[in-house]
Amino acid sequence: MLKTLVNNFALNLQADVLVIGGGPAGTWAAWSAMSGGARVVLVDKGYCGTSGCAAASGNGVWYVPPEAEARETAMASRESLGGFLANRSWMKRVLDQTFTNVNLLADWGYPFPIDDQGKPYRRSLQGPEYMRLMRRQIQRAGVKILDHSPALELLVDEEGKVAGATGINRQTSEKWRVISGATIIATGGCAFLSKALGCNILTGDGYLMAAEAGAEMSGMEFSNAYGISPAFSSVTKTLFYNWATFTYEDGTPIPGAGSQRGRSVIAETLLQQPVYAILDQASEEMRSSMRLAQPNFFLPFDRARIDPFTQRFRITLRLEGTVRGTGGIRIIDETCAASVPGLYAAGDAATRELICGGFTGGGSHNAAWAISSGYWAGNSAAEYALNLGQQANQRRVRGVGEAALQPKAENASSPNINEFIQAVQTEVFPYNRNYFRTEKGLSDSLSRLDNLWQIIRDTQIEDSQLIRAREAAAMVATARWMYNSALERKETRGMHKHQDYPQQDANQQHYLISGGLDQVWVKTQPFSNTNKSLLTTGAAA
Repeated sequence: MLKTLVNNFALNLQADVLVIGGGPAGTWAAWSAMSGGARVVLVDKGYCGTSGCAAASGNGVWYVPPEAEARETAMASRESLGGFLANRSWMKRVLDQTFTNVNLLADWGYPFPIDDQGKPYRRSLQGPEYMRLMRRQIQRAGVKILDHSPALELLVDEEGKVAGATGINRQTSEKWRVISGATIIATGGCAFLSKALGCNILTGDGYLMAAEAGAEMSGMEFSNAYGISPAFSSVTKTLFYNWATFTYEDGTPIPGAGSQRGRSVIAETLLQQPVYAILDQASEEMRSSMRLAQPNFFLPFDRARIDPFTQRFRITLRLEGTVRGTGGIRIIDETCAASVPGLYAAGDAATRELICGGFTGGGSHNAAWAISSGYWAGNSAAEYALNLGQQANQRRVRGVGEAALQPKAENASSPNINEFIQAVQTEVFPYNRNYFRTEKGLSDSLSRLDNLWQIIRDTQIEDSQLIRAREAAAMVATARWMYNSALERKETRGMHKHQDYPQQDANQQHYLISGGLDQVWVKTQPFSNTNKSLLTTGAAA
């Protein structure tokens, strides 16, 4: 299989910068790299401009004018929720860059609405218009886009520096290779195929590829985000539930379900019985505005002939994992470089602990991080690649993909990939296993997840199943980093809720770095509000 992948390519390209992923972070990275004078190729698992969670709906943006009081309020607003792990230096940088880049979107023609005072309202972006504009801008800049072309493995040179990637076109089954001076992972997070809105292409592929090249993860314990959704729908946009009353099946309100810890109350209740909601706290005037702001929120209700403002509907919680969590590839400095030379990370694929600590949600900080980290990664990757000169594309390279690409067991039978994915989901979906964590539950799951890793790691996969098998391998790898990190954090902090250690421990105000594939490891990295903390390698846990 590996020989076929490495030597038989229908498309061979060279670039200064390869961007893997075509969402906000990927397109900003591509535009920034082109602006820095680099030749850029962008590959997307879907169609760049329509795939991913941002393209599916409206997105709030952490856009704050450069006024001292407003910025201070913005930075302080979630520090407590995030367990005091956010870095003020990074927050300031993101606020500055987001403000600049969102204004640039206006210059490019994004149709920002006008508020009641006649000023442009720039704290939200409609995904379809936003991503359509970003695709158009990078095409105008000269970026070569390969749609429906998921990357399967990274390439490295003889010194271990990342030098591009290989992949396959979903529609033609033809294999491609891009040799590049620098590579940016902007593949989003991992939602474990939970059917959360826009997330079903987000399976942690970038994490796996980066780890195979030797990169590290950070904050993977902050990975158990769940979004409220109608039981009959995939829409996990949760803002409007601020105006909801949550009830038992008989219509009795559930105490505490509408409070700040309401998600936990809902999860606890769902373990025992159904939960219902009704958006009855929204005024008539608000109802019209809500429909205009998030039309796709209401589409499933309209199809089911349910008026969510006057009729109760059953809800569930769908796992959004690291898409709405804060864990991801560890970046080591302000360039958004990963811990492997030649590799950069941006958006949900990179850890957002630096600006969110251990808690975030949809849009807002995530959207700002995608814009800013994408811009920085693109600029830095271009500079790195151009400094390598012409020899960058003349290096001897090899693929480092392993799971499903380099099986260790020659004659092992191929697993049923759909059953394999269901086995992973069985370990990460349940609220009493992932949302409410215990040492026993985490350890029991890890035993099964380790076995699943060996299965996918050791067996030969048919070409027709290769993309799905790599997604499955990425999901089980992500789950193992998550749960090993969660076991190490013996406290409750941010979204990490440890039932055996229900209090926040001041002695554990640190980051957890993780990595490894066959053997997963976790170590601590001291927390500091200076960027110097990123450069430390951490102390053994």
